[in-house]
Amino acid sequence: MSRIVVAGDALVDLIIRPDGSIAAAGGGGEYNASRAIGRQGGAVAFLGRISRDRFGRDLRAGLAQDGVDLGLVIETDDPTTLALAELDASGAASYRFYTAATSAPGLTAAEALRALDPLPAALHVGTLGLLLRPMADAIAGLVAATPPGLLVMVDPNIRPLVIDDPRGYRERLTRVLARADIVKASTEDLAWLAPGDDPVAAARALVADGAGVVLVTDGPGPVRAVGDGWERTIPTPSVQVADTVGAGDTFGGTFLLAWVTSGRGRSGLRDATAVTETTRRAATAAAIACTRVGAEPPTREELEAALAASR
Repeated sequence: MSRIVVAGDALVDLIIRPDGSIAAAGGGGEYNASRAIGRQGGAVAFLGRISRDRFGRDLRAGLAQDGVDLGLVIETDDPTTLALAELDASGAASYRFYTAATSAPGLTAAEALRALDPLPAALHVGTLGLLLRPMADAIAGLVAATPPGLLVMVDPNIRPLVIDDPRGYRERLTRVLARADIVKASTEDLAWLAPGDDPVAAARALVADGAGVVLVTDGPGPVRAVGDGWERTIPTPSVQVADTVGAGDTFGGTFLLAWVTSGRGRSGLRDATAVTETTRRAATAAAIACTRVGAEPPTREELEAALAASR
C-alpha cells in the first residue's frame, strides 16, 4: 500500500545552453517526479506512453535505472514527444513543445484506469498529462475514479504556449484540483489560474474549493504552504544554480514520497508542523537538483546528507 503511481508525460528535453550547445535528456514533469521518488528508494510506477524509438528506449532505461516500475508503461510506434528547453544565464529554462502525433498524448482512459489495480497508496499527476488530449481526459478520469482514501497530488506546471483550448483546459484542471489532497503550484501557475490575485490568495481559494494543502513555490524564494485555517513560510536553501530543469518535479516527488512513508493521509495535512518539515525536505531535494545539469534528482543518501549538514 506504499506504492505511488505517477501518471503523465515522458519526453525528451533538447536543452539549449547559453553558449549554444545542445544536449538531449529524458524529461517530462511526471517522468522526472517518478525518478525522484525512485532514486530515494520509493516504490513507484510510471503510467504513460513511451515510444519504441531510440529516445523511447533511453527513457525506459532511465526509469529502470532509478528503480521505477515499468509495468504501467504503454509502448507505441509514435515518435517520442520533444521539448525544447532554452536556458538563460541564470540557468532558468523556458520551454517549447513538439507534441503532434507523438508518443505521450495518446494515453487512453482504459490504459489510465489500470493504475487502480492494484490500488496504490498515492497518485501524482500534472504538467502535460493534464493538457494534451486524449491523455488529459484519461488522467482526469483516473483522478475522478480514485476512492476517497487514495492520496492525490497535483502539480499543474502550466505550459501556456501549448494550451490551444484555454476554457476546456481550465475546466478540466479545476475538476482535478478540487479532488487534490496536495497541490504543488508555482507563482506562475497561480497567476494563470487566478490572474491579478496574490499567489497566497489564489492558494486559499484552491483550499476553499477542496484541496487539502497548497504548496506555493517561487523559484529561489520561500515556499508558502497554505492549509485549511493555517499558513506557513518555509525558506529554501541557497545554492549555486547549474540549471532549474526538473527542480519542481523533484520537489513534488520528494514531498509525496515523504508524506506517504510517514503514514499520514489527507487528515494529516491539517498538521502545519508536519507539512512544514516535509516541505523543507522537498525544498532541499529541489535545491540539490538545481546544482546539477539537467533533471538529476538526488538519491536518498545524498538528500539525508544535505539535511544533516543543514541542521
